[in-house]
Amino acid sequence: MFDFRPRLEQFLIAKNQPLDIVQLTPDASTREYFRIGWRGAAAIACVYPEPFDAKEQTYLDVTNLFLRGGLPVAEIYDFDAGLGVIVQEDLGDRVLRPILDTDDSKKREDLLNEAIKLIARIQTATPKAFELNSIASRLKFDEEKLGWELNFFKTHYFETLRQSPLSAADDKALSGEFRELARALEIRAEVLCHRDFHAANLMIHSDGTLRIIDHQDARIGTASYDLVSLLLDRVLAVPSPSWIREKRLFFLRQRENLDLKYIDPDDFAFEFRLQTIQRCLKAIGTFSFQSVNRGKTYFIPYIEPMFRIILQACGRLDKFPHLREIITNQIELRK
Repeated sequence: MFDFRPRLEQFLIAKNQPLDIVQLTPDASTREYFRIGWRGAAAIACVYPEPFDAKEQTYLDVTNLFLRGGLPVAEIYDFDAGLGVIVQEDLGDRVLRPILDTDDSKKREDLLNEAIKLIARIQTATPKAFELNSIASRLKFDEEKLGWELNFFKTHYFETLRQSPLSAADDKALSGEFRELARALEIRAEVLCHRDFHAANLMIHSDGTLRIIDHQDARIGTASYDLVSLLLDRVLAVPSPSWIREKRLFFLRQRENLDLKYIDPDDFAFEFRLQTIQRCLKAIGTFSFQSVNRGKTYFIPYIEPMFRIILQACGRLDKFPHLREIITNQIELRK
């Protein structure tokens, strides 16, 4: 067991701060979060399992990038690399995801559109990432990374969850299509992406604005990556093509408003569908792994809708016949 709380207490004593500590629900990582008293107000302490190198600490680096790029993330108040502690602004407890599940369709759409605007704003910080030599500018959704995620899906959906590995012929055919998909997306990887931009990683601040969290894995990817994540992550029903098209066009208008490079809507639709296939397969791999290895079986209901979303995207592209056949068979088996 890692000594998270004792190290936090040691940090607070050294900073002459009260031991006013409330543990929060941890995320899927090995980090632990605490709400603490900090200089007369509340703050959030993130405690890592081990010491870190401040110069290569991704959360510190990407937070600096996002703040320098004018993006709404929590300010960092202090940290201790040796103790593995980072103290940051307290953004409250209102996560966007539960709000999107409400019956107030207008409020839901308004907030979703505000989130889409944030994606465009993140992309405006691309030059700043390279100017600062941020870690995010040195990482990319290239063929190797995308291929690793697609293979993660193969391993953990078929072997870990289904306990039914692919045949050698199916594995070879699918691997060929995955290489084609990864290469096509690498060519289009040009902008800064949050990488996990979904409604559970957006907070509603006390002033009603959205704030971004969990941004430490930012890297260079396609213009559609974060939009796919926002619209299609963890859905229980397949969104209509007309709704998806509306959100794509809204996003492109936001890019134009910010003087970002023009993207043809048809070309963006093509990229969006390619990215949909990759991102949804990656998510299914994660859901499979988390369900079996960490007991998070609440992820399982999201798998079939995401398979159907992938089939829809493959059909629109008229590509990846082996993937389509394998997914169709999996949907039949899950009935």
